[in-house]
Amino acid sequence: MRRLSLLYTLPLILSAFTAQAQLYSAEQVEVAPPAPRVDAPSPTATVAELEKRGDELRAVKDYLDAIDYFQAAMNKDPHNAVVMNKMGLSYLAIQRYVVAGKCFRNATRLDRTFAEAYNNMGAIHYFQKSYGKAIHEYETALKLRPETATFYGNMGAAFFAKKEPDQAMAAYIRALQLDPEVLNHSSRVGIAGQVTPQEERAFYDYIVAKAYAKLGLLDLSLQHLRKAMEEQYKDINKVYKDSEFAELRKDPRFNDLMTNRPPVIPD
Repeated sequence: MRRLSLLYTLPLILSAFTAQAQLYSAEQVEVAPPAPRVDAPSPTATVAELEKRGDELRAVKDYLDAIDYFQAAMNKDPHNAVVMNKMGLSYLAIQRYVVAGKCFRNATRLDRTFAEAYNNMGAIHYFQKSYGKAIHEYETALKLRPETATFYGNMGAAFFAKKEPDQAMAAYIRALQLDPEVLNHSSRVGIAGQVTPQEERAFYDYIVAKAYAKLGLLDLSLQHLRKAMEEQYKDINKVYKDSEFAELRKDPRFNDLMTNRPPVIPD
């Protein structure tokens, strides 16, 4: 009797299992709807309209379509250094360094006083690890616009990458004097590229903490000191000796941070 019962129930079990498997398979192959298609640049659009649309696309990280719009604008106005620079920034965002560099160099030829384009050329050299050339471009940009925090911050990154921490900190201090938040913000719609060291992050944050401390910006110094500790900066106890931290060492929050050290953030 039990064997007969199994003969009746087994097909039902297999049928239910098959239906469940089909449902699971159907769920697995579902895909997200395609992204809305961006219309091609209109041949009747003005240069200003094409540039504006390119800016909008760059703001949402649609760099390839942004490039199409900037190129269309350049076709109508081949001497537009600003649009050429923005096209270079779009190529830079997708790491097309050679093409981006050509755009920035062309922008400087179109406008010899275009400080941001020289800065952006420096960013290309930085990403290609030609730090001396990067510094030269930043110096050129600073001659044209001496009070620009972003240029000093980028120069600091280049000196840091060259293993010249003293020069890096001097550049960072000047950048922070001009804009205390320059190292903490970025924009996808600006015209000046900004670089931040990706290697030796713990040491970088320690250097930045020193720069903030020297300027008396203790809240920001503590923030970067905490980051350096989370990233396992091996020489963190130098904070007790480095003169830049003299005022910070008097702050109760410093003692609390050093006593209750934050957990290390894994790589």
